[in-house]
Amino acid sequence: MGYLFTSESVSEGHPDKVADQISDAILDKLLAYDPNAKVACETLVTTGQVVLAGEVKTKAYIDMPLVARQVIERIGYTKGEYMFESNSCGVLSAIHEQSADINRGVERSDPKEQGAGDQGMMFGYATNETENYMPLPLELAHRILRILADIRHEGKEMTYLRPDAKSQVTVEYSDEGVPQRIDTIVVSTQHDEFVKPVDDTEKAQLEADAKMVARIEVDVKQILMPRVIASIKSDSVKALFKDGIKYYVNPTGKFVIGGPHGDSGLTGRKIIVDTYGGKGAHGGGAFSGKDPSKVDRSAAYAARHIAKNMVAAGVADEMLVQLSYAIGVAEPISIYVNTYGRSHVKMTDGEIAEKIGQLFDLRPYEIEERLKLRNPIYEETAAYGHMGREPQTITKHYKSYYEGDKDVTVELFTWEKLDYVDKIKEAFHV
Repeated sequence: MGYLFTSESVSEGHPDKVADQISDAILDKLLAYDPNAKVACETLVTTGQVVLAGEVKTKAYIDMPLVARQVIERIGYTKGEYMFESNSCGVLSAIHEQSADINRGVERSDPKEQGAGDQGMMFGYATNETENYMPLPLELAHRILRILADIRHEGKEMTYLRPDAKSQVTVEYSDEGVPQRIDTIVVSTQHDEFVKPVDDTEKAQLEADAKMVARIEVDVKQILMPRVIASIKSDSVKALFKDGIKYYVNPTGKFVIGGPHGDSGLTGRKIIVDTYGGKGAHGGGAFSGKDPSKVDRSAAYAARHIAKNMVAAGVADEMLVQLSYAIGVAEPISIYVNTYGRSHVKMTDGEIAEKIGQLFDLRPYEIEERLKLRNPIYEETAAYGHMGREPQTITKHYKSYYEGDKDVTVELFTWEKLDYVDKIKEAFHV
């Protein structure tokens, strides 16, 4: 009979993602001027207001409110009618120094023995159902919103679009876990009130709202989705877009009030969007605003790196990797593997986990070094998912009245590189 599985994504203008991007932009600028900075930055956004909180240990000084305003402007909150605008919103900073009790467990005389910045368990996941080894429903949900944002920034079509949006994709799978077809697509996008009621009666308002949602639905089907499908490289994935897909476009009938004015936003509230869309598992720790000494972030990236390379090497069609740590302790407490009965090697999952511990040095310092995490690489992760992205090298430009101007060349999404496949094939004889 098969089954249905659904994942959602949210746009860069969603209030929680606005908060994530501000937190990571602050982290990036601190790392650009002080690679050893310890940062835990939380952001709250609401109507006309940004609140920054958290703990920082750094030698650098940056203008945090300015960074927040630059992020808000880049996203597209540039009009007063949004009730949240880059130049006029208030920015309150309540950031203070990192606890010395935490720091004593992290920094050591031998950097390689750096302890984990917190306790916890982190998961990485990979599946061969897509070219980037991500679950298909989440990959499509992200893609829909990335392209919707491209259309909005281009300003040539769907010119009524505002920054806030959500998507959801349901895929039908066979009993063997193979995608069969796209079942349902949900797109909710904030928009201008581009059809005005003829008078102030409720009936006239409802008629205007119906005209707006009808136009948006046509544009989603005739402008957005053709671009989404055209952007997909895999012919087998394109073939899943069969007749009969159910579309729900702005199902409430109107979405003018949105962004931080419609709903307050908080850093770290979209952890499932950030990872695997509900596939696999999640340890509960958020990513954005945290420097890589926090294993919530760095170990989650390391676990994804392991799982992706293991699946790409042919060890299994699907794999979940769990790493756990104790605060102040360098070595992981445990390594767990689940191949869901889809392994291609004559080893138990426990034996695979033991072999992973031999192949990958999972001490926090070594993770930071291997994945080049002490660089300003995080703002790019803070919307449209931390996993499944394309590794690339870019140069980022930073300006500071206090620290001077600086160009930094960095590698983004290093945990997505397939650089351990040959080592894994040799170790597992595949």
